[in-house]
Amino acid sequence: MADCRQTIHELVARARVAQKQVEDYSQERIDDVCRGIAWQTYKDDNIAVCAETACEETGMGNVQDKITKHKVKVLGGLRESLGGTSVGLIEDDREAGIRKYAKPVGVVGALTPVTNPTATPASNALAILKGRNAVIFGPHPRAKESARVVCHFMRQGLRQVGAPEDLIQHIAKPSLDLSQELMRQVDLVLATGGQGVVRAAYSSGTPAYGVGAGNPVVIIAEDADVDDAVRKIFASKTFDYATSCSSENSVVVHNDVWGRTVDAFGSHGAYMCNAEEKATLEKWLWVPNKRGKVALNPKVVAVSAERIAAGAGISVPQGTTMLMVACKKGTSPNRWMGEKLSPVMALWPYNTFAEAVDTVRTLTEYAGQGHSCGIHTFNGGYVETLAVSLKTSRLMVRQAMAPANGGNFFNGMPSTTSLGCGTWGGNSTTENIHWKHFINVTWVSEPFEPVKPADEEMWGRFWKTYGK
Repeated sequence: MADCRQTIHELVARARVAQKQVEDYSQERIDDVCRGIAWQTYKDDNIAVCAETACEETGMGNVQDKITKHKVKVLGGLRESLGGTSVGLIEDDREAGIRKYAKPVGVVGALTPVTNPTATPASNALAILKGRNAVIFGPHPRAKESARVVCHFMRQGLRQVGAPEDLIQHIAKPSLDLSQELMRQVDLVLATGGQGVVRAAYSSGTPAYGVGAGNPVVIIAEDADVDDAVRKIFASKTFDYATSCSSENSVVVHNDVWGRTVDAFGSHGAYMCNAEEKATLEKWLWVPNKRGKVALNPKVVAVSAERIAAGAGISVPQGTTMLMVACKKGTSPNRWMGEKLSPVMALWPYNTFAEAVDTVRTLTEYAGQGHSCGIHTFNGGYVETLAVSLKTSRLMVRQAMAPANGGNFFNGMPSTTSLGCGTWGGNSTTENIHWKHFINVTWVSEPFEPVKPADEEMWGRFWKTYGK
């Protein structure tokens, strides 16, 4: 443990020196820092190395989709960063006599997941450095080379603009003990990963942002453009073999469009398992872990549908891109209700919209409460009902969940790879965690003539209704 403390102490000490050097950077200069690190993780040659390293090291996802993910997340994150003021006066409300000034938070410890080992650090670094902070990444042990590669490129970007390289560092030989020590010594923690990592962040004694479990459920209503809905859901679910926590895990389909929906998925290469194949697939997807607890099989996470089928012993047509199972909501929970982190989709039929809402609620309460849900409809009343009644931080309307939740060029969501899920998901915020979460703010208050409300103004209706 003493070695862990010393290792992290040295990283933090270097980060504090670097952060002190940029603490007085102008907005223009810190924006150039963001441009520098973004360019190095956006350049085609560098992205290819990141994607290839990530796939080879982790065995998850595919190279082309990881390249696409870098392009979208880095460019979107840069646009988000350059669109805001993070230095000096950021708000001036003359009427209220309030001015707000942005300050750095200091050194951030960012824990990153094995599923997105290069795109997540690239996105996080933009948000964190925008506030004139330093960051130390704590990668998953199975993604240490991926972390080294992406941090190497970002440090090149820092050199290019004359900024200190130690604004970006990583734990070279990651372990649970080192990650825990990192969280203890930094000023702020950003935990993107499994629930164990997030709980550790919140119990570290350091202020922390964590993300909730993902289990997006999407409704295809009777009025939906079925072909458009299926195209978007399929693209989202199969992208990078479902490494994203925002990949759809269940689709709740109106009975009137059930057949069209299944056929439309089939036209994209999806395969509907029969009852026997469904039972066989379930035994392969969820297996006992080292502690004897049945959990998601690591061998199915973020790999192709054909590979999953082969592992389960199911014969599927060559070129199968996604596996589907038909489910019915029963009185007791079943594993198909949860997150699958693979190109495997559960389809649930419904008759009335109230039934659909209840199914979404049940599935997200089982796993993923607070994260997100979606609907393909043109009925504004349906959208309003979901928005009002569900404990969800994000409701995507006629969009592909994986690219939409974290912000994209076709919607107004802030660009991020870290999605807060509110108290519903055990998090401190429901927001997409981006650069605004990495600044401290000083409020300056000027006095004005008192404006005190009259008693009648405050309690008049109350008195008349309930009495004094």
